[in-house]
Amino acid sequence: MNRLLITGGAGFVGSNLAFELAKRHPDWGVVALDNLYRKGSALNLPRLEEAGVEFVKGDVREPADLMALPAFDAVVECSAEPSVMSGVDGDTGYLVHTNLTGAYNCLELARRDSAFFVFLSTSRVYPVAPQVDLVLEEGETRFEIAAEQGVRGVGPAGITEEFPLEGARTLYGATKLAAELLVEEYRAALGVPAVIDRFGVIAGPWQMGRVDQGVFTHWMLAHHFRNPLSYIGFGGHGKQVRDLLHVLDLVDLVERQLLDPDKWDGQTVNAGGGRECSLSLLETTAICQRLTGNEVPIAPVVETRQGDVPIYLSDCARLFELGSWRPRRSAEEVLADIHEWVAADEERIAAALEIKIPTGGKE
Repeated sequence: MNRLLITGGAGFVGSNLAFELAKRHPDWGVVALDNLYRKGSALNLPRLEEAGVEFVKGDVREPADLMALPAFDAVVECSAEPSVMSGVDGDTGYLVHTNLTGAYNCLELARRDSAFFVFLSTSRVYPVAPQVDLVLEEGETRFEIAAEQGVRGVGPAGITEEFPLEGARTLYGATKLAAELLVEEYRAALGVPAVIDRFGVIAGPWQMGRVDQGVFTHWMLAHHFRNPLSYIGFGGHGKQVRDLLHVLDLVDLVERQLLDPDKWDGQTVNAGGGRECSLSLLETTAICQRLTGNEVPIAPVVETRQGDVPIYLSDCARLFELGSWRPRRSAEEVLADIHEWVAADEERIAAALEIKIPTGGKE
């Protein structure tokens, strides 16, 4: 590996990838491309410079921005509009052109350079209705997936890659699935080597979390800055569940893929925390209260949002069969790392996210 391009390289995932890979492999020329659209992304630029990452301001929607770059050995495509609520107000342009047109432009760059293509996809490619209709068991603090289901590709360990793909999945999920199909066609027809990683919720330091994307960081930010929250949907009890993956565990996986492209070429895998690293909102609240010492008002909202699901767990059995990679950090470790980051840099984070810093003692 001589040169590596990371698109969305000033975003949460992209900046952590660029920073860590540049530190681990100082002989790699790591380039981070980003349009700095996301609020708070400019905070990552000093980190990238510190690690020796070359930053290029550019937009994956613009072919000229990519084709002006020199040749690369690998492209990690993690630029995206990641909000599951994007486009529901009818403004679909930025979402579609970033997630789909952008992926196409990145594939064209990889084809130009015969570069290995790592596509960061999402669990949101799985349709909503079959997940809403899953047979669940309700515990004291969370929902669980029952053993007997009327649909293939799902069990107590979570959803596998065999889960049916028919049906609607949010515009965000649809653009990512469409991009996956493009990746497969570029592999088959044009010889672009590629791997597709379907990540669940990714969390950790340097994430500018909000309610519709980065929920665990959003929860910690709200507790730290003492802002109110809501348990939205599914009765408003906070029992909905997501698995979560520390961003450094993601880096470990992508690093393995970059170091052995022949092994990973052609694979499409779920990559998430799984049942062992998952939390309900109720459980997240308890950890956030313990770490921050703060309690915040949390209002129940009975109505369920469009596109929401009661539980998502990544069954990563296919991925685990390919090697020794496993998530190494627990859910509480993820939240603790987020808390430490927020507490150490609260003024810049608050300014970037336009959050008011509370005064007085802890509540």
